[in-house]
Amino acid sequence: MSAIHLCPCGLGEPFAECCAPLHASKRRAATAEQLMRSRYSAFAVGDAAYLLKTWHPTTRPAELSLDPEQSWVRLDILDRTGGGLFDSEGTVRFRAHYRLHGKAGTLTEHSRFTRTDKTWFYVDGDHG
Repeated sequence: MSAIHLCPCGLGEPFAECCAPLHASKRRAATAEQLMRSRYSAFAVGDAAYLLKTWHPTTRPAELSLDPEQSWVRLDILDRTGGGLFDSEGTVRFRAHYRLHGKAGTLTEHSRFTRTDKTWFYVDGDHG
């Protein structure tokens, strides 16, 4: 396994047992928050294919380039609405901490998710 032992999503579980099975399509995200955390982990480990796969087809970009110089260091969940086991829509507001070219930064986003055929998708988000 790579140098990542604990999952970047912040739940304190081993990556191999937390978000890695979602990235490998061995399991689906059960909630909007779980999908959001797995997408954050995908940014952290450089898995652009998973990010595209979990992006809703109506808003998905044709391609996605990740900056290898950007390292994601911590995720804070600030708020959530809906997005549960019996919901079809949900939102997650989060703050992601990163380092880029030696400088610390944060990204705050209010993300929207939808569930279609038992699968959660990221739709879009507002920054700030």
